[in-house]
Amino acid sequence: MKMRSLFIIALAMACRGSSSIPTDGQVDTGSMPELVEVGHEREFRGVWVATVWNINFPSSAKLGVDEQRSELRALVDAVDSVNGNAIVFQVRPEGDALYSSSLEPWSRVLSGQQGQDPGYDPLAELITLAHERNIEVHAWVNPYRAAVSAAAQRDDQHVAVRYPSEVVRYGDYLWMDPSSELLRAHTIAVCDEIASTYAIDGIHFDDYFYPYPSHGEFPDKSRYDGYLAAGGELSKGDWRRQNVHDLVRGVSEALEAHPHVRFGIGPFGIYRPGQPEGIRGLDAYDAIYADPLKWANEGWVDYLAPQLYWPSTQTAQAYEPLVQWWGENRGDAWIFPGNYLAKLDTTEAWTVDEFQTQVAMTRDARALGVRGNVMYHIGPFLTNQSDISRVFAESIWDEPVLTPPLRHAIGEVIEPPIVERTEETVSVAHERPESLRAWSVYRDESGAWVLDRVIPASAATIDLADGKWAISAVDRRGIESLGVVVHPSEH
Repeated sequence: MKMRSLFIIALAMACRGSSSIPTDGQVDTGSMPELVEVGHEREFRGVWVATVWNINFPSSAKLGVDEQRSELRALVDAVDSVNGNAIVFQVRPEGDALYSSSLEPWSRVLSGQQGQDPGYDPLAELITLAHERNIEVHAWVNPYRAAVSAAAQRDDQHVAVRYPSEVVRYGDYLWMDPSSELLRAHTIAVCDEIASTYAIDGIHFDDYFYPYPSHGEFPDKSRYDGYLAAGGELSKGDWRRQNVHDLVRGVSEALEAHPHVRFGIGPFGIYRPGQPEGIRGLDAYDAIYADPLKWANEGWVDYLAPQLYWPSTQTAQAYEPLVQWWGENRGDAWIFPGNYLAKLDTTEAWTVDEFQTQVAMTRDARALGVRGNVMYHIGPFLTNQSDISRVFAESIWDEPVLTPPLRHAIGEVIEPPIVERTEETVSVAHERPESLRAWSVYRDESGAWVLDRVIPASAATIDLADGKWAISAVDRRGIESLGVVVHPSEH
């Protein structure tokens, strides 16, 4: 059995070329570290966790605090067990909050009554649990849905009560009118509050902009008429799209104060019928007034997660050409296709093999900036339905990886760890420990640096076998430093 050495990671402030760790004569402070280029193929491995209608969490509004906390732990365990690296957690399902907000009431999915304090903070606890496993947390915000039931009880803090003239009924839903400047500013403030208060890794919108046209024309005629009367010249379609653009741009600008926070959107999987050729389906550009290519080309989003919710064998909405098309038209954004994991076993087309095929097709488009997937939803992983968790862990997501770096940070450089060796330990410091997300640990395999594991930056120790290793620092934007070479066998 190989000797194993224990290396202590001590995060301390340090200046370039020197160390703030006290020395006692055992440390060689004059030698320069050996630095090497390290890196690996990044991949976003996200999982959506839906809270509306208690789809995934909590499984019932009748659960107590301890039971809900246990379910949060189970969510993180499930993602960790398949080597996932991001949880997209729905925190604002209907103008409410699964976190402590000064702007919106507590969600009724937690207790059955909107506005009732659940006795704990689900988002805060999820972040703690996830970051301990080096799993990102993206706060999933529904930008316009105010209520899934117009008849449901609402708290006095809810937007439909505070601003009734800005919220409209559409079918059984209540919808925040996208043309409302007041509610646009409110939603931007909600996103800024989340990013300012919580150590989140991303803000995420799903595909609900103007509602899907299931109940006729959206009731905004008077607002559009007012726009025209004031001198506006856009067609109604362009005006509606501009309303959505203004929100997306506003959130993007607000998040500039939080440069480590991604902004991503999961639009409907078809941009327009015929794009690419042969693809048919809803025209999201004209039906829900979403123009994700505009958002990507303007640099407002870090990633798009188009919801490609059809099997690869369904010609009219075929997965592979859609993946390729989104990659070719991604502008300045990564593409992380969304996959309909909840469909597993519902028809003969939705098998475990189908998801293996879809991930393989995603990887085939890697050169186009397609760098991962987001699975909707976590349910099959929680139950290991049809052995899906084992297949992901052993065959699909079989090695741990970091998510791709934020687009705006690519090309930037961060300082490597500063390694101090004693006879018994190796301590690692960094000039900006508060900026770090993780340590990456690489092992030397015949002269090639191979990722062995990714460890949260809060870790105190790393256990290394004999051999040659390299440790790099990774900041909260996903930027990785050079690796510092370590030889445990020397000690």
